Amino acid sequence: MTTKANATDDSFHVFDTTLRDGAQREGINLTVADKLTIARHLDTFGVGYIEGGWPGANPRDTEFFARAQKEITFENAQLVAFGATRRAGGNAADDPQVKALLNSGAPVITLVAKSHDRHVELALRTTLEENLEMVRDTVSHLREQGRRVFVDCEHFFDGYRANAAYAKSVVRTAHEAGAEVVILCDTNGGMLPAQVQAVVSTVITDTGARLGIHAQDDTGCAVANTLAAVDAGATHVQCTANGYGERVGNANLFPVVAALELKYGMKVLPEGALAEMTRISHAIAEVVNLTPSTHQPYVGVSAFAHKAGLHASAIKVDPDLYQHIDPELVGNTMRMLVSDMAGRASIELKGKELGVDLGDDRALVGRVVERVKERELQGYTYEAADASFELLLRGEVEGRARRYFRTESWRAIVEDRPDGTHANEATVKLWAKGERIVATAEGNGPVNALDRALRVALERIYPQLAKLELIDYKVRILEGRTGTESTTRVLITTGDGAGDWATVGVAENVIAASWQALEDAYTYGLLRAGVEPTE
Repeated sequence: MTTKANATDDSFHVFDTTLRDGAQREGINLTVADKLTIARHLDTFGVGYIEGGWPGANPRDTEFFARAQKEITFENAQLVAFGATRRAGGNAADDPQVKALLNSGAPVITLVAKSHDRHVELALRTTLEENLEMVRDTVSHLREQGRRVFVDCEHFFDGYRANAAYAKSVVRTAHEAGAEVVILCDTNGGMLPAQVQAVVSTVITDTGARLGIHAQDDTGCAVANTLAAVDAGATHVQCTANGYGERVGNANLFPVVAALELKYGMKVLPEGALAEMTRISHAIAEVVNLTPSTHQPYVGVSAFAHKAGLHASAIKVDPDLYQHIDPELVGNTMRMLVSDMAGRASIELKGKELGVDLGDDRALVGRVVERVKERELQGYTYEAADASFELLLRGEVEGRARRYFRTESWRAIVEDRPDGTHANEATVKLWAKGERIVATAEGNGPVNALDRALRVALERIYPQLAKLELIDYKVRILEGRTGTESTTRVLITTGDGAGDWATVGVAENVIAASWQALEDAYTYGLLRAGVEPTE
């Protein structure tokens, strides 16, 4: 395990704890391979420190450090091992947990220490004086062994409120023993920015220690609290990718780093790394098997999405009028959403985004606006179905609907068998390239059977469809009538290996709505493949 170079100098630390604290989020269960992959992503992004876990506490983290030494050459980050101060009544040199930290091979070690007097007495079941000695002895021993040491003061802010003098004495002891940074932890996540700023400022003045901040997000203020600590003089921020963490999570690495770079003007990442932020965020989400948050600041797909017609009119003149940064700075893109709130500017900008030239034809744009509003009144939604909107738009521009086949009829049959199983069969009759085609297929449901039948019917004529795969299928009952008589909206996501697209269908019959969305999905797939329409 080696590090070629640090992303920045040592004056400011971006410290990531996704592999330890972030992994405590409900629903996340990382394998060693997952942790190695995430570590590589974080190193590529350019964080200075990656906390890999607690070696010796569980076999998975021990294996991670062993494999990281052999398998990863860090370009920017240093790997950090996490552990606790020695046990009460012992000494650090003989403590097996401290030995495991040294055996991890990590060049940096973060020790968690109690800084709340009640936690010392009730959780550690020792005296306040012995707790200070545990901090002093462990930090000194690790420094003597040539390791850099950071100290996390657990429950610091709650401890400061209860007994400020003792909380500060833990910071002072760690600093004097050789800890490079002492991190003030809002472990319960209950602090607010003004409180954090005041406490950090006071502790820096009273102890002379270099301070960091570790904020949980229980008040929804973890990012703000982190930046408030920086305002007060903290030069070390601990975060997790996408804000993963126990309960509601930790300070989110990406908005913190973006704020430091773009709002504070600080250089905390290697040159060009910020533009990789959206990609890195989504890549890590894939590894942990959680859907990326669409509304996450900076990196969410909706972070720079605009729907209101008033906004679109202003953005057409100058995108900065309704965007706080250029989305390309963080690797994201601006998106225009088309809905019944759309005006002319929204349609024009969306057409430009989709590569459809509307020219200066105000009548054409007006027709599209009215068509969208009319369709949305019926229950269609185009903000979530770009492919269907593009087909509608191109139909207006070209004067006729783009069509590769013409449906004569379709039917889907569901058979309830005596053994409790069901058989789903669909038949489609259509015309393509002057040929009438009848195809039948079975599936695990009526929509799947229709999808297969449509594929059977068309793949011979359009072999490009062999790449298509139905990725997602959503059904929503719209407001209005109730029960089984309600209007139904279906959204289908389809992919071809190079990308995916969404289409929409609306009908009182869920199968009919599904067929509309399928027709659009196949039509758009052929459009993407560059096939010329024939019908």
